[in-house]
Amino acid sequence: MADGAAAAVEAQTKAGRSPAVSLADVTIAFRLAGGGVYEAVERASLEVADGEFVAIVGPTGCGKTTLLNAAAGLFPPSAGRVDIFGTPLDGLNRQSGYLFQSEALFPWKTALENVCIGLETAGVAREEARERALSWLGRVGLGTFGGRYPHMLSGGQRKRIGLAQVLIRDPKILLMDEPFGPLDAQTRQIMGNLLLDLWSADRKAVMFVTHDLEEAIALSDRVVIMSAGPAARIIGDWKVPLSRPRDIAEVKLDPGFHQLHRDIWQVLKSEVMKGYAQTGGG
Repeated sequence: MADGAAAAVEAQTKAGRSPAVSLADVTIAFRLAGGGVYEAVERASLEVADGEFVAIVGPTGCGKTTLLNAAAGLFPPSAGRVDIFGTPLDGLNRQSGYLFQSEALFPWKTALENVCIGLETAGVAREEARERALSWLGRVGLGTFGGRYPHMLSGGQRKRIGLAQVLIRDPKILLMDEPFGPLDAQTRQIMGNLLLDLWSADRKAVMFVTHDLEEAIALSDRVVIMSAGPAARIIGDWKVPLSRPRDIAEVKLDPGFHQLHRDIWQVLKSEVMKGYAQTGGG
C-alpha cells in the first residue's frame, strides 16, 4: 500500500484501534464421517484493518473459503480466536456482508425485489426499502432493470444485483468468495472496476478470496498466500505498492505490478503444484 489506504491503516495501528478482523492462531478441523478429523487450516493469523482490502490466494482446497467462513461466524474455529473490531466473535458476524461464488438471487423475484430483501427482513418499511434499492440499482448500472427476473439477466448483471443486495445493508466488513469466478475475462474486469469504485466511496474492510493472482494484485492493498492443504497455513503477506484509484487494465501495465506478480508466484507456484498433485492432477 502506497497511498491513502496505507496511511489510514498505519494511522489506525498507531492510534491503537482494533482491526476490523483479527484471526489469531486459528485452527479449523472437521470430523470425518468414518471417524477421525480433517484439519483444514492450522494456526492461521491474519489482521485486516478497517478500510483495508486484503486478497487471499492459494491452491484449490487450501482452506481459503474456510478461513472466510470463520470470519463470517458460520462455524467457530477448533482453536484460536476470531475478533471483530476488538470483540470476540460469538455466532454470526452481523457486521459483515457475504458475497458467495454461487448466486443467491431468488428466481421468482425481480431484480428490485432481490435487492430489497436484506432491508425488508431487517424491518425497513417497504417503500423506503424500494427507494434505497432503486438507488443501489443505479449505482451498479442497472437502474432500468429493476423489473427483470434473474433469468432475463446476463451473468455479469446478476453479479451486479448480488453486489447491490449485499452493499445495501451497509456492512462494515465485506467478505467475498470468488465472486467473479464464473464470469468471462472482460466481464470480470468490468466487475472489478465497479467493485473498486463502490469500495472507494467508504473503504470497507474487505476479505477477497480468489484463485486469480492478477485479480488479487489489481484489486487489493495486500495479498495473502495460503499453502496447500491439509493443515493449510498462511505463508506469505505482500503489500501492493500501486497507487489508487486504479483501473484494472491499466494497472496490469505497471512495471511494479509485474515485479510483484513474479515475487508472489515464486512462492505460490510450488503450493499450486502440491495441490494439483493431491487432487490427482484433475
